[in-house]
Amino acid sequence: MFTLAEVASLNDIQPTYRILKPWWDVFMDYLAVVMLMVAIFAGTMQLTKDQVVCLPVLQSTVNSKAQPGTSGKADFTTVETTTGQGEEASMRTVSFGSAPTVTPDVPLSRATSSQYQPTESGQELKKEQKDSSGRKTNLDFQQYVFINQMCYHLALPWYSKYFPYLVLIHTIILIVSSNFWFKYPKTCSKIEHFVSILGKCFESPWTTKALSETACEDSEENKQRLTGAQSLPKYVSTSSDEGSPSASTPMITKSGFKFSADKPMIEVPSVTILDKKDGEQAKALFEKVRKFRAHVEDSDLIYKLYVGQTVIKTVKFIFILCYTANFVNTISFEHICNPKVEHLIGYTQFECTHNMAYMLKKLLISYISLICVYGFICLYTLFWLFRIPLKEYSFEKVREESSFSDIPDVKNDFAFLLHMVDQYDQLYSKRFGVFLSEVSENKLREISLNHEWTFEKLRQHVSRNAQDKQELHLFMLSGVPDAVFDLTDLDVLKLELIPEAKIPAKISQMTNLQELHLCHCPAKVEQTAFSFLRDHLRCLHVKFTDVAEIPAWVYLLKNLRELYLIGNLNSENNKMIGLESLRELRHLKILHVKSNLTKIPPNITDVAPHLTKLVIHNDGTKLVVLNSLKKMTNVAELELQNCELERIPHAIFSLSNLQELDLKSNSIRTIEEIISFQHLKRLTCLKLWHNKIVNIPSSITHIKNLESLYLSNNKLESLPAAVFSLQKLRCLDVSYNSIMLIPVEIGLLQNLQHFHITGNKVDILPKQLFKCVKLRTLSLGQNCITSIPDKVSQLLQLTHLELKGNCLDRLPATLGQCQLLRKSGLVVEDHLFDALPSEVKEVLNQDTSIPFANGI
Repeated sequence: MFTLAEVASLNDIQPTYRILKPWWDVFMDYLAVVMLMVAIFAGTMQLTKDQVVCLPVLQSTVNSKAQPGTSGKADFTTVETTTGQGEEASMRTVSFGSAPTVTPDVPLSRATSSQYQPTESGQELKKEQKDSSGRKTNLDFQQYVFINQMCYHLALPWYSKYFPYLVLIHTIILIVSSNFWFKYPKTCSKIEHFVSILGKCFESPWTTKALSETACEDSEENKQRLTGAQSLPKYVSTSSDEGSPSASTPMITKSGFKFSADKPMIEVPSVTILDKKDGEQAKALFEKVRKFRAHVEDSDLIYKLYVGQTVIKTVKFIFILCYTANFVNTISFEHICNPKVEHLIGYTQFECTHNMAYMLKKLLISYISLICVYGFICLYTLFWLFRIPLKEYSFEKVREESSFSDIPDVKNDFAFLLHMVDQYDQLYSKRFGVFLSEVSENKLREISLNHEWTFEKLRQHVSRNAQDKQELHLFMLSGVPDAVFDLTDLDVLKLELIPEAKIPAKISQMTNLQELHLCHCPAKVEQTAFSFLRDHLRCLHVKFTDVAEIPAWVYLLKNLRELYLIGNLNSENNKMIGLESLRELRHLKILHVKSNLTKIPPNITDVAPHLTKLVIHNDGTKLVVLNSLKKMTNVAELELQNCELERIPHAIFSLSNLQELDLKSNSIRTIEEIISFQHLKRLTCLKLWHNKIVNIPSSITHIKNLESLYLSNNKLESLPAAVFSLQKLRCLDVSYNSIMLIPVEIGLLQNLQHFHITGNKVDILPKQLFKCVKLRTLSLGQNCITSIPDKVSQLLQLTHLELKGNCLDRLPATLGQCQLLRKSGLVVEDHLFDALPSEVKEVLNQDTSIPFANGI
């Protein structure tokens, strides 16, 4: 026999699942346990004490005299005797004056022999009859046992016999139906994951901290409303409207506070301290909640399964109630039994009593009462399931009570589970909502970030750049640490891959900050911070993937001098992605755009009156439309690099103030248009390097003021004499071409200071080259030169000489007469340097403090 504990184990669930058990499920579980107890108690009583006691129904004396087949005058005398054989004593009836009769419970031989036995006297018989009491049945013990068992199965209604087992089976079905959603694999895994996350969210120190700070903020706001209710409506920002951001500008705003240059931001002090371990656990919880929500919101299987099992329990209740109520009256104490075993017993009808009848009837009534209560609870559950949409859950109340107004509403199984948790304790869903809020997550990141990046650690990351400025580069952080704005002597701040960067009002402390880099970092700024940046920032670098990543406040920095934009400004269908208006950038001097443009952005003309340098670096996309350049009349420096230009654009010839033109890395083959440069009276530097130019037209002589000419990495085979008529030329770079001869006319360039002809096919150096006595840099490497003339000593200002990669056997000893040349400026093979006389090497090894320029 099984115990109650073994059966009740079917109703056991994990303790953590109890938060998903509303009061009706708990009440039904207890009812199920009571029904189990009824079933087991009834079954135990039935197995140990249940029995039926039967007695034959005897024919009356009057009926026996009227039996047919006997003479009406016959004289019957019944003698009852008892044989003294212990427990086997039996009663028999002997008749006189009639044929022999088989009496119940008397063997046939004994009954036959009794015919021939003399009877006792009538007085003794009368005395015996007078002493005995009750009616004799003449049945022995085995016959009673037999008839009791026969009548137990024939006379008792089936419900009396199987009542305990039916109750047990029904109860087990109800228990399984109640907890099936906890056991079904497709729902069990989701429930287990949900309960695990919910428990961690409830116990997380971050939850307590977030809600505590919310309560603190609420009390602070209430205090402000009570103490400053009259002054608050009168507050007017003193910041200038000029250059202020529009409503669409991504500024940081907080309800209840306004920011201006005169009113600092109110900071709520932290209530609790969150250590690093708790912070990392909270971060992991945010990620788990995000993934769990995406997984569970896709289906409503848990909701459907719970509704289904509730419907099954309700139908089961109706079924049990309908058929059980009909059997209440069938359970009685007395029963009439007709076993049809007269040939074995001698009687046809028995009257039986069922000793468990009253107990079973009371248990049945109790069971019906329990099942009715159970059914009404099932009906209430169905009412609750369909009364409100349980596949939608709103955190509106939590949003109203806390500062986390961005907590999203959820749906499907996620919503249903939260509804179930609310029936247990609404505090669970309130704490869970903290981990659905992006504001809460950002606060956590901010706290963890400030805990990790202290002022001392940031100070260690400060370095000096090439311009000898103090620079701090922050890469892939969750935000900008607060301690950054305590580095008041910082000149350059670089923020890279920080998607949640926020610039607070504290940046106004950084009075030396003039350069800011935002690499894939759409930073948001507070009002006071924007006012500071608008007035103090001079150089801004913005690197982006999509133009939407450019913060809107960038276009409002009226005192900005340099703007560098690096990113995609061209859509898939080759339509220009427009920048916002640049007209507010009233002091912009340098604009650098590195993108994939097909035409010059028309918004650039907004800064045309004051722009002095325009740089466009394409990624190989052909720049077709250049008409906007005509309006850039004040541009002094223009760079169009990697734009797949095949000719020099005519729009350039309209730039009357142009001083430097750089057309590097294009596909220019001919430069016949160079004659038009004669209109650009101020042009001093022309860079046509890294193209496909084959020859230089003689019209280059018309660029009278040209001082620097860069033609390296082209396909030149010779240098025309016209190049050497540019008397103001100070720098000539024709490296990496196919030039075989240096013309003797090079001696005419008396102002030449830098000459680069590395990577060509020159084998002889003309003596006229050494008449350029102002040469400081002479690059002759990777040619076929076999000797260096002794006249190299005439180059008294020479500081850099490159000879490596030639066919030299020796170096001239006159190198020692080049007063400014040192070993660090002499690029040559080691064995050639070692072959120099010792006194020459000694001169070249001397240190000098005279600075020199060594190239471009």
